[in-house]
Amino acid sequence: MPDLRTTGVAAAGLVLAAAGAFVWWSQPTGAVSADPASDPQSAPLTGTTARPEVAKRVPGAPDRVKIPALKVSAPVLPVHAPGRTLIPPSDPTTLGWWADGAEPGARRGSALIAGHTVHTGGGALDDLEELRRGDAIVVRTDHGTLRYAVQSVHIYRKGRIADDAHRLFSQSVPGRLVVLTCEDWNGEAYLSNVVVTATPRG
Repeated sequence: MPDLRTTGVAAAGLVLAAAGAFVWWSQPTGAVSADPASDPQSAPLTGTTARPEVAKRVPGAPDRVKIPALKVSAPVLPVHAPGRTLIPPSDPTTLGWWADGAEPGARRGSALIAGHTVHTGGGALDDLEELRRGDAIVVRTDHGTLRYAVQSVHIYRKGRIADDAHRLFSQSVPGRLVVLTCEDWNGEAYLSNVVVTATPRG
């Protein structure tokens, strides 16, 4: 089976697809992986409605992310991906960092941070798709504050993220930040995913 470190993860209910790539499944209505504002329905994918597995905080772990252009300042908890399913904290104002991948500031690898979107508002990453190239993302760790500049903002239709999973979530690229959430609520489900890639400033 593919290794998380080389295959990559998209968060909030990411599961291993048959093709061997991680995809972010936006479940119909309110599975934890979809929209906390909605009522849950049965979800066919293991782990999507489970509680996040919070990891022990380690030196270098992010504890807050600030996105000035969106007026976002959100706490971050380290989370694992048991069964290759990464679930961010259920509170949509709190983000999850994949603790088994790269740390922010690492020389190599994608530091993955994800959060839930709430179609009625209140999620830290509700407006992630509005970021533009050059916008700042600031990550605070106990090693100091790291500043990133947005390089790309991509919106992927549901299921299509698998095509670029190896590139988007690679742990062998020069150090960078990848921030993810759901997008395109149609009244029942999210149809797309937003993936923002940012590189260190300076």
